[in-house]
Amino acid sequence: MKTIKLLAIACISAITFASCSDDENPTPTNEEEVITTMTVTLSPASGSDVVLKTQDLDGDGPNAPVVTVSGNLLANTTYSGTILLENETEDPAENITTEVAEEADEHQFFYSATGITPTFTYTGANDSNGNPVGITFSLATGDAGSGTLTFTLRHEPNKTASGVSGGDITNAGGETDIEASFDVTVANPAVL
Repeated sequence: MKTIKLLAIACISAITFASCSDDENPTPTNEEEVITTMTVTLSPASGSDVVLKTQDLDGDGPNAPVVTVSGNLLANTTYSGTILLENETEDPAENITTEVAEEADEHQFFYSATGITPTFTYTGANDSNGNPVGITFSLATGDAGSGTLTFTLRHEPNKTASGVSGGDITNAGGETDIEASFDVTVANPAVL
């Protein structure tokens, strides 16, 4: 009888130990960054910057993002562009662009336009494999007109897929961290 009790205790102990997990080395999770604000600054060689900004402080809440464009772009002009991403639910605001740069292999910006025909070129630092990240870029406007500029940040895109390193989002895959569209006017320079 004593042997049966000891055997039962041993079985229960073995089952208990086998069902416990090893929590000493949990699998790390890469939490998605909160991005409330995207600011795109377009700087010409001479003249005033044009700032495109979208701010959505309540995320998926009921309020629509506040989108602003500080002025018109000039036709046939090249602009240096920079993108700043922030989490403004933190005080002070957290600079998410720094995290994107640190995780460059896992991120890439894509740019597109409808209604107008600018040319975008990646500039600045590439990731460790020589692929673009796109935090900085150049934008060469075409003729005067109006349309929409769209900026998209993809997380874990396939940077080796056809066209992706050149800025084609079609084969990129991955997940969209943020996408913002801005209605812009490309105007002819004033005649002096």
